[in-house]
Amino acid sequence: MRSVWLWIAVAVCSLCSVASMVRRGSSDGFEKPRENKILDNELRASKVSMVPLTLIHGADSKGAVCLDGTLPGYHLDHGFGSGANSWLIHLEGGGWCNNQSSCVFRKTTRRGSSKFMEKALNFTGILSNKPQENPDFFNWNRIKLRYCDGASFSGDSQDEGSQTFYRGKRIWQAAMEEFMSVGMQKAEQALLSGCSAGGLASILHCDDFRERLPLSTKVKCLSDAGMFLDAVDVSGGRSLRNMYQGVVTVQNLQKDLSSACTNHLDPTSCFFPQNLVSDIKTPMFLLNSAYDSWQVRHSLAPSPADPRGVWEHCKSDISRCNSSQLQFLQEFRKQMVLALNSFSASPQNGLFINSCFTHCQSEIQDTWFTQDSPKLNGKRVAESVGDWYFDRTNNVKAIDCPYPCDKTCHHLIFQ
Repeated sequence: MRSVWLWIAVAVCSLCSVASMVRRGSSDGFEKPRENKILDNELRASKVSMVPLTLIHGADSKGAVCLDGTLPGYHLDHGFGSGANSWLIHLEGGGWCNNQSSCVFRKTTRRGSSKFMEKALNFTGILSNKPQENPDFFNWNRIKLRYCDGASFSGDSQDEGSQTFYRGKRIWQAAMEEFMSVGMQKAEQALLSGCSAGGLASILHCDDFRERLPLSTKVKCLSDAGMFLDAVDVSGGRSLRNMYQGVVTVQNLQKDLSSACTNHLDPTSCFFPQNLVSDIKTPMFLLNSAYDSWQVRHSLAPSPADPRGVWEHCKSDISRCNSSQLQFLQEFRKQMVLALNSFSASPQNGLFINSCFTHCQSEIQDTWFTQDSPKLNGKRVAESVGDWYFDRTNNVKAIDCPYPCDKTCHHLIFQ
């Protein structure tokens, strides 16, 4: 039977932010769920030690600060045993700010200021320290780098008038220097991962991550729910392109984007991963839903593109989509599969593209690694990522059949 999980959608900010779902353990502003069947997970989480927030002292002297000028931060759970010299860096997500007012607003939240960040977090999914929850990476040094710049750890400018600092690139650099100083310079294995806006960041910074580590270090990258498409919305417009154009403009990202891309495409196009992933030299794994719930709700059918609310039921519960709406979503899936053709051709890359109505599957225990987690070719997400990273299986590339064929999905339902 298809597993359906109920999550409560809440508003976080204006168009700048990723939609917030009430969901335990996510890095995209999701909170603890109010629903049944999660009690076992909450009991399990209560036994997990909290991982404290560490601020990067001295980062401000390098100009590496959050939107409001406060120090950036991270959570580190030290590795042990055979994983003591292996490092997993997970980049937090949480949408983007696309104009001055939305960036100023973020300064009053944990997405723009370390003053409002949680002082400690539970680590679940790919960050868990339990082998039964995270079989391949449980004993690695696991870091969650907090997200407070509003542009996927990109940008190097500021707005003098509002005293807003767009310093994502400097935060990335300061964080890498910090992690190297606490042991990552001796890494034997390393994985850069991220979810949503953090998944986009892992794509943007993957090759730089490789270059910072010794040639002897095995380095790969994972992007979870970071494959944001330059898609046409239900009104015929391009809502996400408009948002990204705002991000690129307000943070002056033109000079910080891949020159291999900007040499032949406009800067906004070069913030879309579909125009970047094929040029990444470092092995990369893309974990994504072909019906990504955030993209359906905020790129394909955002309220401004659907003023009469025709899509309201469908974008809250995919099982309530009518035939024409499903056809629109199937075309979106086709666009995603097509965008992955060149990337997939490389034998070093990996794919797990399922047909679940969801967003971010590596951070949440239920979708990462439990008995009834989603599967492709009989493998759960954690198993597929592990097979790819450790080269246990050749050609770890799985693309699901179109919705509604997959009965292992944990579809999100918003209300």
